[in-house]
Amino acid sequence: MRHDVPDDKYKVPASEFPALADLPIEGHGVLIAPAWVVTLASAVVNKDIHEVTIAGTPRPVARIVIHPGYKPTPREYYSGDATPLLLFERDLDDIAMIELKDPISDVPPALLYRGEDERNEVVEILGKGATGNGLIGQYSTSTYRGELHRAYTRVESADGHWIKLRFQTKREAEPLEGMPGNGDEGGPVLMKVRGSLTLVGLMWRLYAAGSLANYRYFVYEDETYEVRISHYAPWIDKVMAGETGD
Repeated sequence: MRHDVPDDKYKVPASEFPALADLPIEGHGVLIAPAWVVTLASAVVNKDIHEVTIAGTPRPVARIVIHPGYKPTPREYYSGDATPLLLFERDLDDIAMIELKDPISDVPPALLYRGEDERNEVVEILGKGATGNGLIGQYSTSTYRGELHRAYTRVESADGHWIKLRFQTKREAEPLEGMPGNGDEGGPVLMKVRGSLTLVGLMWRLYAAGSLANYRYFVYEDETYEVRISHYAPWIDKVMAGETGD
């Protein structure tokens, strides 16, 4: 969050976005149909997920469908120079669908954005992940599953798989400017379209350059890349229509 705005200004009740799904322990997804949640593949692959929580209620999971273009990032890429990591993840399809055992009717699903003009639009991000501020970064004592926070920022670019956001400094920043923290993965990036909040992205990854060990994360001017929903809308439609397997 901004260092000059109180934390409480960013806090919102769950009713602000009831379609938010909480994965076990940390991370999120978004309800986009009565029986379907979209999330990151990296948030669910090789994890024993039997239920997700939506609107405070545990919802049993029937199955998880991983995008065929996803593959786990090799561990050795998380140390040393950032270049191999960025090159590996540049074309990664980090998206998955969670099918619920029972369709739900008590929560309205989020609308999917299918356009291509996200650039320069102000978007809203929500999550229960770690908090911090732009001067010092993420608080070392912050939990990855805490209270729901909402922030805003402007889309710097939208190309192919990704939407790029930048944590703007005070002069260019939104009144509640912010960026995702650890634990926000899979949470929504929302844009208002004709008066309705529409899902344009899923919070994903931090940018890094040079040495991964020495790079300063979660500070002003840091970049994050979010999974671009419009790019994956055709695949999402096929999964929900039963036209693709696990």
